[in-house]
Amino acid sequence: MSGAQALPTHGGWHRRVLMLAFPIVLANLTQPILGAVDTAVAGHLGSAADLGGVALGGLFFNFVFWGFGFLRMGTTGLVAQAHGAGDLTALRLNVVRALLLACGIGAFILLVQSPLIRYALELIGGSDEVQRNARLYCHARIGSAPFALANYVVLGYLLGTQRVRIALATQVLINAVNVIAVLAFVYGFGWGIAGIGAATATADAAGFAFGAAVLWRLRPRGLAPLAWRAVTEAAALKRLVAINRDIFLRTLCLLGSFGWFAHVGARQGDAVLAANALLLNFQTFMAYGLDGFAHAAEALVGAAIGARDRHAFRQAVRVNLLWSALGALGFSLVYWGAGGWIIDKLTDQAAVRAAALAFLPWAALSPLVSVWGFLLDGVFIGATRTRELMKAMAISLAVFLAASWALVGPFGNHGLWAALLIFMATRGLTLMPMLGRVTGTIGPLEMQQAP
Repeated sequence: MSGAQALPTHGGWHRRVLMLAFPIVLANLTQPILGAVDTAVAGHLGSAADLGGVALGGLFFNFVFWGFGFLRMGTTGLVAQAHGAGDLTALRLNVVRALLLACGIGAFILLVQSPLIRYALELIGGSDEVQRNARLYCHARIGSAPFALANYVVLGYLLGTQRVRIALATQVLINAVNVIAVLAFVYGFGWGIAGIGAATATADAAGFAFGAAVLWRLRPRGLAPLAWRAVTEAAALKRLVAINRDIFLRTLCLLGSFGWFAHVGARQGDAVLAANALLLNFQTFMAYGLDGFAHAAEALVGAAIGARDRHAFRQAVRVNLLWSALGALGFSLVYWGAGGWIIDKLTDQAAVRAAALAFLPWAALSPLVSVWGFLLDGVFIGATRTRELMKAMAISLAVFLAASWALVGPFGNHGLWAALLIFMATRGLTLMPMLGRVTGTIGPLEMQQAP
């Protein structure tokens, strides 16, 4: 790359968005497959407590790993802007700083793993048997923490530089290793719940080995040797800390909402807890799919801001919004039509099936409510306007807690799902009024696009 990143002309925006989003959608959809495979294997081990244990263990790692999702999101925004500006030096430095941060956080997680697992699972709740199974899963998986966090950085770099096919290949590799390992560990070696966790850890390690090779192969050429003084430059570190702090707090609010959702569901019995876990696979699958357009928005918005192109910014938002809405409609129709069949494939336990079918309409409605917040997340991440993201998510969490307090008592688990959808709607409603602030920061420079 010798200059600023070229952006699409007027007639090429839909093609460019789809060329970016489609491989990202496929890559993202491999992520919930990992969770769905774990859920399906646990769902056939013999009891709802097995499935509940994997569900709680998965939620724990949502907190521990996704809580540091700023390593992916912050890297994407910073790399996309450097990519758009054609600044190879800044691009390399941003990746190196993020990798060092990922390794440091991963090492700390390993250091405190025992009390972290114990207290976090006790806080979430669940029966004694569910707790025991969750601990088995967590201790078997947590050893891959540094690899999992470094994989976020690799993915952020690939998305920020719009190398989406390599991102797809990386995610397919990780999930292929997971499927093979979980079948070998659980059914071949008889490791049970611990085998499910160990399989995911193995997949994370394999993904990092592949990602490290990719980073080395794609490293910028012709630059001066990397200097430690440049890596630790005060202004850059201050900006990195500010971006990561805001995304971290935003992610804590998001995970706190799902933690509260699991906690309230667990108080209603193992069958409801397991049913909610099954239906959250619907939510996760949809979120990863629609996030493909959000990630495309991150890359294109970041490149537009790096190139100081206001027109490109507006086109990136509009076109991604259109395709996101169409994708949400597709997910909703699939869930309405095939949701019962999917539930039957995920578990053979009659009580869990019946409970999941009762609450399926909420999961089917969720894509239409959630899509706006997902897309705007991508816009604000690409613009590195993370303070607005944090504020909007804090407001949304407060609304969710108030709604759950008001609705769960009279309506039970239906009220809990209604509160979750109110939370999803609030995410979009709070970000929309702030969108104009992002446009205003691009400045007066605006490249003219060919008609």
